[in-house]
This record gives sequence, C-alpha cells and structure tokens, in this order.
Amino acid sequence: MNTSPKQLDEIARRIRGKVITMAHKAKAPHLGSALSCVDILAAAYWGVLQIDPSAPEDPDRDRLILSKGHAAVALYVTLAARGFFAEQILDEYGRAGGRLQEHPGPRCVPGVEAATGSLGHGLPIGNGLALGARIQRKNYRVFVIMSDGECEEGSVWEAALFAAAQKLDNLTIIIDYNKWQATGRSNEVMALPPLAGKWERFGWETHEVDGHDLGALPDLMRRPPAGGTPRAIIAHTIKGKGVSFMEDDNNWHYRIPDEDEVRRAHVELGLI
Repeated sequence: MNTSPKQLDEIARRIRGKVITMAHKAKAPHLGSALSCVDILAAAYWGVLQIDPSAPEDPDRDRLILSKGHAAVALYVTLAARGFFAEQILDEYGRAGGRLQEHPGPRCVPGVEAATGSLGHGLPIGNGLALGARIQRKNYRVFVIMSDGECEEGSVWEAALFAAAQKLDNLTIIIDYNKWQATGRSNEVMALPPLAGKWERFGWETHEVDGHDLGALPDLMRRPPAGGTPRAIIAHTIKGKGVSFMEDDNNWHYRIPDEDEVRRAHVELGLI
C-alpha cells in the first residue's frame, strides 16, 4: 500500500483519538505506552506489511507480533481501521466476556497473531514464525514490536542469539524506545544504553530512527533483508505522543483520562 507520510499522520491521529476514548470508557491503563507505538503501527499496516484484511489467515501473509501486549488497544484500533474486523467490536474493549481485553488473547480477533503481554515472549514467537517460513519455503516477513523495558528480559537475549545463529533475515524487530517503564526511566532501572550497540554485538543489522518520522520509519521497515542477518530498528519515541499534557509523563502509564482530558486531547489531535 502506497501511503504518503501526510496520510499516515492523519491515520495515526485518528487512531490516537480512538485509543484515548477507549481508555476512558474502559477505565483501562497503559495509555502512554499505547500512544508511543501508534506511528509504528500505522507505518506497518499502511506502508509495509503484505497483508489482505479480507484473508487474515493467508499462509503467505506477513506477520506482526505486538510483543508489548499492554499496548493492545492501539493494535485493536489499527486492525479495525485497516478492515480486519468491524469497528463496533471495539466497544468490547475491557468488557467482561468481551473479545478485546487489556492484553490480547490468542486469535481474539482477526489480525491478532499471538497472545502477548508477558514481556519477552514476542521475539521467541517471531523466531518460530521466521524459521517456519524458511522451512516451508515461503517469502513472508515477520515483524515484532517490542518495548525498551522488555529488553531487560533474559528470554529476549536468548532469542536474539538464536535469530543471529539461524540467520533469520526475514525477521525485523522494532523497539519502541520511549525511555520509560512502569516504575521509572528504563535507562535507570537497568543499563540499557547503548541499546543499538548491544543488538549489533549480538549479530543483528541495527538501525536507529525517529519512531514518529512517518517518512523514514516505513522506508527503513520496507528495506529487503540484507542477507543472513536479522534486523533491529531502535525507534526513538515519546511516551504519550500526540497529546502535550501526556507526552513524556509516566503518570499516564496507569492514569485514566477523564471526559475533559479526552476532549482536550481530541482538540490537540485536530479531531474536533
């Protein structure tokens, strides 16, 4: 799909507005984390992935795993906007017995590839999908969106070693590097820097990019495999991106917006 940066920005603003409304209605946390990865999701679903929303089980489709499953509301809105399921289903978010919970269940709706949210699991799943493509002689690519705090998990680095050893060049990770986790700055909780250098030393082709640059980001994600090397994209982002009073404020990891804050956010996003 050939979507311009301006069009991607419009899509992302609409997604952010819906995410904020849903967080308010469901009284659900993790709003800041969801907003930081919206541009990554917009770039992927409108500018990179080879997918057909009318055929979500196509064996030749590209796969995307949202490993930071606590940001699932952003994925749900993205999938509905892209046509994977009816937008009315979004009303089930956070509802008892509903299909859309705060962390995604397995195949809860078309387009959700895996249950995630237990951090450190998305990349191992991605490894399996990428290796499966090779075994089956298929050309699909696998993308995994991870959080920076998630990179503290030991399973991430086991998976990183495996991907490099198996030369999974059909695998790309995008790390939503918003510099926060639940209890503080991710760079202070654990010694993440130099994050790009760590992935490079683990045998990955590594790039750094502004995670809100809707020109550069999809271009980087679209690049064909380099040949024998998995790719890591360190996307520098802002937690709460798009709303001035939420940006880089870790209170929005758990805080729920009230009606006035929803309205103010929609004004800033140009939606009202």
